[in-house]
Amino acid sequence: MRGAEALVGSLVDAGVDVCFMNPGTSEMHFVQALDSVPEMRGVLTLFEGVATGAADAYARLAGGPAAVLLHLGPGLGNGMANLHNARRAGTPLLCVVGAHATSHVRHDAPLESDISALARTVSGWVHVCGDVRDVADDAMRAVAATSERGGQVATLVLPADVSWSEGGALAPALPAAAPFPPAPSRVASAAKAVREPGAVILLGGPALTAEAMDAAGRVAAATGARLLTETFPRRWDTGAGRPRADKLAYFAEQALEQLDGASSLVLAGARSPVSFFGYPGVPGDLVPEGCTVVGLADAASDAAAALEALAAEVAPEAVVDPAPWDAPEPAPGPLDVRSLCAAVAATLPEDAIVVDESLTAAAVLAPALQTAAPHTQLALTGGAIGQGPPAALGAAIAAPDRPVVAVQADGSALYTLQALWTQAREQLDVTTVLINNSAYAILRVELARTGAGEAAHSGRAGRMLTLADPTPDFVSLATGYGVPARRVETTEDLLDALRWAHGEPGPHLIEAIVPALG
Repeated sequence: MRGAEALVGSLVDAGVDVCFMNPGTSEMHFVQALDSVPEMRGVLTLFEGVATGAADAYARLAGGPAAVLLHLGPGLGNGMANLHNARRAGTPLLCVVGAHATSHVRHDAPLESDISALARTVSGWVHVCGDVRDVADDAMRAVAATSERGGQVATLVLPADVSWSEGGALAPALPAAAPFPPAPSRVASAAKAVREPGAVILLGGPALTAEAMDAAGRVAAATGARLLTETFPRRWDTGAGRPRADKLAYFAEQALEQLDGASSLVLAGARSPVSFFGYPGVPGDLVPEGCTVVGLADAASDAAAALEALAAEVAPEAVVDPAPWDAPEPAPGPLDVRSLCAAVAATLPEDAIVVDESLTAAAVLAPALQTAAPHTQLALTGGAIGQGPPAALGAAIAAPDRPVVAVQADGSALYTLQALWTQAREQLDVTTVLINNSAYAILRVELARTGAGEAAHSGRAGRMLTLADPTPDFVSLATGYGVPARRVETTEDLLDALRWAHGEPGPHLIEAIVPALG
């Protein structure tokens, strides 16, 4: 058995049966192994950042590792932004990077680089395969490593000669790392905190599943503690019928207002909050002075069990008051961000997956979706933009029976718009609502907040913050990738286009023209 066949066969036996890829010469034997191991589904992408973003979203929904295959150091480099997002999400992700044949390294060929050094910036585990006899065992160690620390990227560097050599053999799967059980002392400390007025529970990571949210809702109902979620959750089961929790605001000033007066901050699967950037005169640590931080469960812990234990302690008889299903259609008229978000919420299919890379629209989208149909949200965990189109692709493959709705900002879409081609090729049920305001609107806002100046609409600075002259034609771009598309400028046309997209199979894109903010 060749090394590549042993690797791919062992991955399938371990439950890793989807691999997103953009392969090159060094990975040809891995690609050939897809014929001898047909249980492995290979998904071709046109750019490595699409492959890594898709694998991230797939694993967030599947609960176990996806695989991604990249070509040497430059391929890994192209995929780094979405591997960064996966690292910040705590996603279990197996990254296989092809390398030059061992005997070829000494020649310092043009594509030679230090793959391991690059990989360590986003990976919790890195290993270079050295022998065909070990490759399957190495792969099983890598798969097991993805479950450690609550989930992490594990990178396996695969020299071409290890792939093509005979002498490989299948290896058995290794046990995954289990999350840490609730610590009684932490539950007791949290119980004391939430019984006091002014308590806030900040939910994140593994604490945003339906089960964990229900337990948190019971605690809030019994004690009056406020529920907040981290700003960019990796996976959040929310919407009508589920406990209501507001997102912690992106802008530091707004987050400080949300947390003002908090007596204690109980962390359930979330990190202690900090601002995304440093600003003149604005604190980076968002915990109010005098507020006690209580760690109930970190990202490597069983946050749902910890919240259940807390609910059993302080809310044994409590009943959750869930968010109502109340998402009316917006009134007719020209589109703006508010009516766009209301239209998405009003037409959202039940049990959909919402991929949110709406950026400046996110503050409006979040409350609109609170009372929409029950759904799951995936967000931009690490702030590296260009996650949305690939994440929609990965989500649709992980959950083929659930519709995916991607609410996507125009500027960040252009980083990874190639994902539309794979959506079309795989005929995935993805509806992309592309918010076209012809600007990097978030940067216009940040221009003033950082003290650099007023919102730039003209001059040399303004030219760096606009997508006009020429304005990208997303309908033409989508059509060119094989995705049916429409352009809308009114609320009634958007509602009609959403029903069109939801009503037939396959991917669709709706380019929604809205005025720029800032």
